[in-house]
Amino acid sequence: MTSQSLIKSTSTTDFTVNPPPVMSPRKLWWAAIKPPMYSVAVMPIWVGSAIAYAQTGQFKIGVFALFLLSAILILAWENLSNDVFDSETGVDVNKFNSVVNITGKKSLIFWISNACLGLGLLGIGTIALAQKDWTVIQLVLACCIIGYIYQGPPFRLSYKGLGEILCFFAFGPLAMSASYYSQTQTYSQTNLLASVIVGVITSLILFCSHFNQVKDDAAIGKRSPVVQLGSERSAKLLPWICGSVYAAVGLGVLMQVFPPLVLLSYGSIPVANRLCKLVLNNYDQPQKLTFCRLVAVEVHFWCGLLFGLGFLLR
Repeated sequence: MTSQSLIKSTSTTDFTVNPPPVMSPRKLWWAAIKPPMYSVAVMPIWVGSAIAYAQTGQFKIGVFALFLLSAILILAWENLSNDVFDSETGVDVNKFNSVVNITGKKSLIFWISNACLGLGLLGIGTIALAQKDWTVIQLVLACCIIGYIYQGPPFRLSYKGLGEILCFFAFGPLAMSASYYSQTQTYSQTNLLASVIVGVITSLILFCSHFNQVKDDAAIGKRSPVVQLGSERSAKLLPWICGSVYAAVGLGVLMQVFPPLVLLSYGSIPVANRLCKLVLNNYDQPQKLTFCRLVAVEVHFWCGLLFGLGFLLR
């Protein structure tokens, strides 16, 4: 498939285009680039490296820094390429903070995203080459494959309601295994169990991103969980998802798999409570939930940060 065919618009569905909110260019670009969202790339590396240090006493700061930069670049590829792929289906017709919609230069954004991917993989490849072990780059390539089939043609598995599952594996077990392995060249059962928690809180962000675009998703046949369950049922499910994260942390401590100090992650419960209340009170007013994903990012950030800190301070 050529790049021209990848970036060619294929949507023939008619959409109602709503005017974008009035925002300064600075705020508009901030909403488009979404800097807080890059904690999604940071947390698996942070937690995986913290567990590696707690279990082995070694921390390779150069590997950590290069892995972190590479992960951010790879996530930039995924975010930008998703804007390109979504512009083909029309699902982003009312997404004012789409980089493609802001610039009107889909081809340019497509190639910038590919450059980010290439640089990110170069960084991971450098780690693998230095260690004379290709396991890390194999794990990261698996994450990239998931990132492509998530939104890229002809797969578009997120349109079939599989986005949260793919997100869980890419940013949970795979990313954290790669992070831990980059520090130790081994695997860890504790790290694998911890990756379940990181995977769930990452998928939580994606789940919350659907509430403000249910109509647009349904219009093009995108079967997100919120479309399938309905906004009300999805809103009522949200506290159970959040609760399962904290229950898993507590269970891990009770089973002596995690050190007691990982209970520091409970410090993020007030943010999770704020997220649940926001969605439960406004599930029928999608315009008020445009930025609820950013509250989910707060949950992800504080829970992940404190969870990893609990391993370092054990």
